[in-house]
Amino acid sequence: MDICAKYDPSQIEEKWYAWWLENKCFHSEPDQREPYTIVIPPPNVTGILHMGHVLNNTLNDVLIRKARMDGKNACWVPGTDHASIATESKVVAKLKGMGIRKEDITREEFLKYAWQWKEEHGGIILQQLRKLGASCDWDRTRFTMEPALSEAVINTFVYFYKKGWIYKEGHPQPFLSPEILYLRRQRQPYRQVPGDSHDPSRDDYGRCRHMRQPQG
Repeated sequence: MDICAKYDPSQIEEKWYAWWLENKCFHSEPDQREPYTIVIPPPNVTGILHMGHVLNNTLNDVLIRKARMDGKNACWVPGTDHASIATESKVVAKLKGMGIRKEDITREEFLKYAWQWKEEHGGIILQQLRKLGASCDWDRTRFTMEPALSEAVINTFVYFYKKGWIYKEGHPQPFLSPEILYLRRQRQPYRQVPGDSHDPSRDDYGRCRHMRQPQG
């Protein structure tokens, strides 16, 4: 048996990862074992891996593999976030190239284009995680715009609101993220705003949302 003098990942990693997937090594079904579950902090469906993702997912992978070795029913649930701001920007740009203005189509039509864009261009980041060897239960991959998840979010916010745990105030928000400022410049010609670009006196900065903190 010939052994390479230097480690060649192309000869090892893809072969064994395919074997792990084929043999459902990462899949989990409820049984009598102690459960151990990690839900991946869903990366943006429009994104690609960066060092923060690599660090976070490496730690999760270590924990989930250790749990499996300890005999626990370990399940690492993967998925992606719909990244509404970034996705909207991409879809609007695509529609513009087709000669379509977002304002001229219905919400349902826009969502149709958004789903189409997601199927064509989204999910690259999950393929990159597979390339890194992440031991996720890929059969359980979720997307935050799935009907069941969207309904769960709405139900949760309605529940919080009725409990008085979430409310809206009329204070102006003094800060806009660079992403929001970027999108604004994409949608309208650049114009110099007098004074500080984060001037809290402007009335188009939206409103703050607050979460009540538990008492006692």
